[in-house]
Order: sequence, then structure tokens, then C-alpha cells
Amino acid sequence: QVQVEEHGGGTVQAGESLRLSCVVSGRPLRGYGAGWFRQSQGKEREYVGAVSWNPVTTKYANFAKGRFTISRDDAANTVSLQMDNLQPEDTAVYFCALDEAGSYARFANRYQTWGRGTQVTVSP
Repeated sequence: QVQVEEHGGGTVQAGESLRLSCVVSGRPLRGYGAGWFRQSQGKEREYVGAVSWNPVTTKYANFAKGRFTISRDDAANTVSLQMDNLQPEDTAVYFCALDEAGSYARFANRYQTWGRGTQVTVSP
């Protein structure tokens, strides 16, 4: 059974960077699409971006374009989310999810496996 666990959350000041990691266990990451979502207090979970499998293609929500970068390392079974120039509105719990179809779908119901999330807090 495949599992994912997010790492790297924390508290930073506006303008700083964080790198989140999603570690996959139980099965190889190879073949899965991987997405990042976030959820702020009182709001619905929203799509951040995703990376597909074969071909490896990334897609991003508009707010993430130019600031966030998703990458995958299939040898290390890890998907990363590099976040630069963070702003207070980026404060949220960030989740990693896997899609068995290998896509970069933006809808949460396309993903079958989810991590528990990691908190990112950005102070002004």
C-alpha cells in the first residue's frame, strides 16, 4: 500500500522561501502523478500544482506560477515543492497526493492517496 508523508513545513517571514518534500513509501513513485494542495483555516482545499508521469509535465495554479516549483525524483521516491517569495496569504496546511493515472489533475477527487499535511505559516 502506497503512503505519502510531507516534510519541511515551518514558519517564515514574507519574502522568504521554503522547500516541502513528499516522501513516498510502500510502492515506487514511478508511474504516479503527484499533486500539491493547500488548505487555509476556514477555506476549501485548493490546488497548488502537480507533476505528471511520462511525460513529466508540471502545471500550476495561477497564484503559484513564477513563485512555486514542483519537481520529482523517482529514484528517491520524492516530490518537492519549492516555494519562493512567500506571502502571508500562502499560510496553510500543504498536502501531497498521488494519482494512479499519472496525471497532473487539478481536482482533488482525482487523487487516491493523501498525506496528513504540513503547516506553512508566513508572517508579515
